[in-house]
Amino acid sequence: MTVPWSGNRIPWTLMVFLAALWVPWLGSRYDTFLGTQIAIDALFAVSLNLLLGTTGLVSFGHVAYFGIGAYICGILMKTYGVPFALALPAAWLGAAGFALVFGFFCVRLTKIYFAMLTLAFSQIAWAICFKWNGVTGGDQGLPDVPYPDLDWMSALPGLDGLRVSDRFYLLTLALVAVSLAALRRIIGSPFGRMLTAIRENPERAAFIGVNVRRYELAAFVVAGGFAGLAGALFGIFNRGVFADYLYWTKSAEVMIMAILGGMEHFWGPVVGAATLVMLNQQITSYTEYWPFVLGVILLVLLFAFPGGIVGGLVAGVNWLRRRGGGRQSA
Repeated sequence: MTVPWSGNRIPWTLMVFLAALWVPWLGSRYDTFLGTQIAIDALFAVSLNLLLGTTGLVSFGHVAYFGIGAYICGILMKTYGVPFALALPAAWLGAAGFALVFGFFCVRLTKIYFAMLTLAFSQIAWAICFKWNGVTGGDQGLPDVPYPDLDWMSALPGLDGLRVSDRFYLLTLALVAVSLAALRRIIGSPFGRMLTAIRENPERAAFIGVNVRRYELAAFVVAGGFAGLAGALFGIFNRGVFADYLYWTKSAEVMIMAILGGMEHFWGPVVGAATLVMLNQQITSYTEYWPFVLGVILLVLLFAFPGGIVGGLVAGVNWLRRRGGGRQSA
């Protein structure tokens, strides 16, 4: 997996993060709402891309771990009064545990059979959550999931006058930033490079002694854990957890984010998530036929940028650099 050109001297990632920190002060309540949704969707999309872009595994059921994490965190906080500091890691571990069980069976298959089996497991999880009224609330879900206790943030300079939603945005942004840093470290590690080798040629990797299934299962578990973390944050952000979080269409949505942004680049899914969320918000404000308009826009973008938005930007920057170098040599 390639890393997009970031400028040799300009730390773009740090600059974007610092700019995002100022949204509660410089933006409106709507901007904070939009920023929170983008941050959560970005983490969800990057977690999927660990399978899709890094390992070469097409999972149609990644939404299962997103929903499981949301339910675990929501049930613990609302039903049992568990603090957020304990409910969030429990959601991560619970989603990773289910990913371990489901992945144990899924990685035994390849290509389309793997994709269909992941979809089957996610539909089973959705059906259980939809019918288990005593625990998940069934089709009514779990409304009114409480915000975590963020009074401690009022003691920090400049945060005492912020709304609860603004404080949650800052907390979400920090958690997502740490998670993305961890995922980037994983992808750049020897483990991540081995996943890339498996993506390029699993038969050759197996021939040299690599346990392909074990590496794929490990990637499946890590991706599921971070998807569960995103789901837990989304359940609190949406003030409720519902069975729709596990429905297969949300897997398609997050896959579009990864492909649209550029699944060959680490920051591609982040850009794809931001683009899709903002397009969705803008289109729905003008017309009720937003799926049709959104589909047309996505088709144009994907044809114009086959490598995703980030891939197109990287190709453009590299072309400008080559052209500039050619002029200097002439």
